[in-house]
Amino acid sequence: MTVSRTYEVRTYGCQMNVHDSERISGLLETAGYQKAAQGTTADVVVFNTCAVRENADNRLYGNLGHLRPVKMANPGMQIAVGGCLAQKDRGTIVERAPWVDVVFGTHNLGALPVLLERARIEQEAQVELLEALETFPSTLPTRRESAYRAWVSISVGCNNTCTFCIVPSLRGKEKDRRPGDILAEIEALVADGVIEITLLGQNVNSYGVEFGDRIAFGKLLRACGEVEGLERVRFTSPHPRDFTDDVIVAMAETPNVMPSLHMPLQSGSDRVLAAMKRSYRAGKYLGIIDRVRAAIPDAAITTDIIVGFPGETEDDFTATLDVTRAARFAGAFTFQYSVRAGTPAASMPDQVAAEVVAERYERLVAVVEEGAWAGNRALLGTTVEVLVAEGEGRKDERTHRLSGRARDNRLVHLAGCDARPGDVVTAEVTHAAPHHLVADRVLDIRRTRGGDAGQRSDGPTPVGLGMPGRAG
Repeated sequence: MTVSRTYEVRTYGCQMNVHDSERISGLLETAGYQKAAQGTTADVVVFNTCAVRENADNRLYGNLGHLRPVKMANPGMQIAVGGCLAQKDRGTIVERAPWVDVVFGTHNLGALPVLLERARIEQEAQVELLEALETFPSTLPTRRESAYRAWVSISVGCNNTCTFCIVPSLRGKEKDRRPGDILAEIEALVADGVIEITLLGQNVNSYGVEFGDRIAFGKLLRACGEVEGLERVRFTSPHPRDFTDDVIVAMAETPNVMPSLHMPLQSGSDRVLAAMKRSYRAGKYLGIIDRVRAAIPDAAITTDIIVGFPGETEDDFTATLDVTRAARFAGAFTFQYSVRAGTPAASMPDQVAAEVVAERYERLVAVVEEGAWAGNRALLGTTVEVLVAEGEGRKDERTHRLSGRARDNRLVHLAGCDARPGDVVTAEVTHAAPHHLVADRVLDIRRTRGGDAGQRSDGPTPVGLGMPGRAG
């Protein structure tokens, strides 16, 4: 009897990478591989990498170094490296780590099984990196990590030219899927038990630019509202430049579009925003926040902020603190600026000293946490509807506490009850912390079609309320 080879996928970075890893897993299983049991050594280890942060390279090569003796002790084991860092570093990965068998890029996920087989037969590393997307990744088989939640890509790539970001050069120009294809995928997911989907794109609200429809994203949100059985719709990440009032109205008028918004700020200083080539200013950003809250009063708004961008002065940083306080964010991904080779910001003058960046970062974190905690305390005594998740937050063995996400995407820890992942629990908030809520008074448990834990297959550290990862 032939024994199937096993695989393990190690994912770094944003939600786009998490979704790509589901595609990689689906491809490998379609090719006859089986997911390796926890604690065992896989026959194939795939690194799906991120290139956004400066230490991404060190992290990858450190992990590859740790895996080298494991491979030496297990003849036939293969190592593959894909994702944004693979696209950026190209052939240098094999030069620096010659025990790697396959290097593939962001545009050719579907080639992985063939490349692994070719490397095994030829006993030679295979490097294949396409310059442009040939097959939209949503056409590939998927091994979902949740029975009731799913990612749905609406676009890949980005047309912006932010001076700190390397993503456009690695993911390419924006390519949009047709609305009918997106909705067909959503309907198939719902038929399979999914009750929550997250629309993914590097810049979701520029969706439609490729086929000339400037209000396509708002129309897509409304169309999601017509899908029977789809209870929750989220999206990430929008860009303030393209965030139009028709999207706000669509969010407010479509019941299954959740009252949560993750919209990157990056800086509160107009001067720094100009240097970043972010095509908005602080006043416009806060105006969008005000209009969202006027239309959706219970919306929880989260963001991304970079501290220490080249040339940032104390006055610039103070402006960021002022906007952060005014926006009353429910949470934020906060980053200390790090140089990324290949970006315009890498060669800018007046790089801020590391100790100054670190000190400002701590001050920003304190302000974000203060605002998040105030927002959470305001919810004491209110009722929240929580979609119970597997592996979300902490599990308190003493109280058998479950965790999940409220409609506004806040992380909620629940009192012990017999809910399962995928069930919807209605409970009263009894405690508030900066990063989560506690709801000890469970009022109702509703079983859902997605409420059976496990994986499904289709086809052959942040500050704030325990926010999930973002799209790059």
